[in-house]
Amino acid sequence: MIKLDSKIPGGNISEKWANHKFNMKLVNPANKRKYTVIVVGTGLAGASAAASLGELGFNVLAFTFHDSARRAHSIAAQGGINAAKNYQNDGDSIFRLFYDTVKGGDFRAREANVYRLAEVSGNIIDQCVAQGVPFAREYGGMLDNRSFGGAQVSRTFYARGQTGQQLLLGAVSALNRQIDKGTVKLFTRREMLDVVLIDGVANGIICRNLLTGEIEKYAAHAVCLATGGYSNVFFLSTNAMNCNTTAIWRTHKRGAYFGNPCFTQIHPTCLPLHDDSQSKLTLMSESLRNDGRVWVSRKKNDLRSPIEIPEEERDYYLERKYPSFGNLSPRDISSRAAKEVCDEGRGIKGGEAVYLDFADAINRLGKKVIEERYGNLFEIYETITGENPYKVPMMIYPAPHYTMGGLWVDYNLMSTIPGLFVLGEANFSDHGANRLGASALMQGLADGYFVIPYTLSNYIASAKPAAVTTDHPEFKKVSKEVTDLTNKLLSIKGKRTVDDFHKQLGRIMWKKVGMARYEKGLKEAVGEIRNLKEEFWKNVTIPGSGNDVNQTLERAGRLVDYFELGELMAMDALNRNESCGGHFREEYQFEDGEAKRDDENYSYVAAWEYLGENKWNLHKEVLEFEYVKPAIRSYK
Repeated sequence: MIKLDSKIPGGNISEKWANHKFNMKLVNPANKRKYTVIVVGTGLAGASAAASLGELGFNVLAFTFHDSARRAHSIAAQGGINAAKNYQNDGDSIFRLFYDTVKGGDFRAREANVYRLAEVSGNIIDQCVAQGVPFAREYGGMLDNRSFGGAQVSRTFYARGQTGQQLLLGAVSALNRQIDKGTVKLFTRREMLDVVLIDGVANGIICRNLLTGEIEKYAAHAVCLATGGYSNVFFLSTNAMNCNTTAIWRTHKRGAYFGNPCFTQIHPTCLPLHDDSQSKLTLMSESLRNDGRVWVSRKKNDLRSPIEIPEEERDYYLERKYPSFGNLSPRDISSRAAKEVCDEGRGIKGGEAVYLDFADAINRLGKKVIEERYGNLFEIYETITGENPYKVPMMIYPAPHYTMGGLWVDYNLMSTIPGLFVLGEANFSDHGANRLGASALMQGLADGYFVIPYTLSNYIASAKPAAVTTDHPEFKKVSKEVTDLTNKLLSIKGKRTVDDFHKQLGRIMWKKVGMARYEKGLKEAVGEIRNLKEEFWKNVTIPGSGNDVNQTLERAGRLVDYFELGELMAMDALNRNESCGGHFREEYQFEDGEAKRDDENYSYVAAWEYLGENKWNLHKEVLEFEYVKPAIRSYK
């Protein structure tokens, strides 16, 4: 059994990171060339980490299952990136960003990590501007800011509705520079299928070449996972279809504890489901809620078009329920509020959708201003729906989006496996039970540019990991286990497709482990997932072979991991008898429907240890709040 040690430095919170950096050991520049580091994933966290470690002089092996690093899913982020620059002079500060993030996470995040995130946020903007990221600017030339949910200040830097794309281009340009210099070697079209531990230390990975099917082995002195989140466990989500949990889940089964798996985020501003054959949902940036007003009819089953519903018959329910924050209420609260009015039968034409209306903003500011702020988002909406959002309100509904849970890491971003670091959305560390909008890009770049270069160097200088090669017997052993799993999948020859099973799993997860949860449904979910998994192993069909491009085989391997993860998510939600952030247990709510937190019994990080099939052991990292005292989380 591994004892949890968060390794949080002592001292005042504003000095922890600075003092910790000074006290960490360094690697002689000439010696860095002797060490190899694997970075899996080339999104914002992975690309920035690989570029930074390469710049320092380490030999970096970077892996992506895409044909290009710039196709990582970070490119899909739209609205912006937070930073405590206070350019608007509206009262922002490092401490306020820290406070908003802890409160927004419903007091289930580690204070020290969140403060560090806020502290380095300004450096991220400086770094990205130097790389040429075309942030929006005001008339005078200063970088512009806009507001996002959960904050009453404007701290979100943006590039229209394509901020993730522009930030990723900056990070990938830094990565390409290191590839050209020879410090980074990029491996495309590779999927990590397992981690290799030697004497309990992470020393390599096993990959599948997605073009040839070959199982490949790679050795290193340390491994960094930056492979994103696991919302595709719901099948329908805002994530790209290839986003998956395999890298972190297989690592979890090797000994890395999994933190807070039930903390998943439902984004309030997505396009509603329009077809049973749909494979993913489309995100409309939260930034739209700056100028858009959310409403439904006051009448149930109202079949009129929105332009026929007079003002006095409209319910601007977020403005009514949360007057201080209104349409900029946090995502978890806004999502549940949308579900609530739709459950009452007041959704659009009695269905599961609400309006996001820009008429007031267009009348006040003019169409040109709205075009400059959100033009490409409006174009996306019109392309998909065929409706012009300048004339007709958008239709939106909540959908699975981000996952706050992930592999447990300490303050240095190292998991419970020595030498295995986890960055960005793949770890649990910064967002508690609910992530504030525009904080995902901030965390990914903070981890990659400003945290891991220090903490990984300290690990190498302190542990002095020994050199290993892929000739070590452990590589052969793990490689055989990966090959055996592939052969087992291909041998089943059943009658149901992988996607058919995945859709059924998604329906179970959405209905019983989704926006609202209750004890009976969660227990049913565990049983239904186990039964579905059993049927999968008897009746799935996977055409083709393992010696070529085989996307069905890829999806099947990922689905195997989702079955187990889905079960753990339900167990984690059952164990947490409270409501907090994105985890809403219907049994635990106040009379007005707000989440009822239980700080006395559940103020901890749930870190799950894998013990074998259907078996986990719970470890608890107690959360201590010295600077932001837990209170009723009110946005009214």
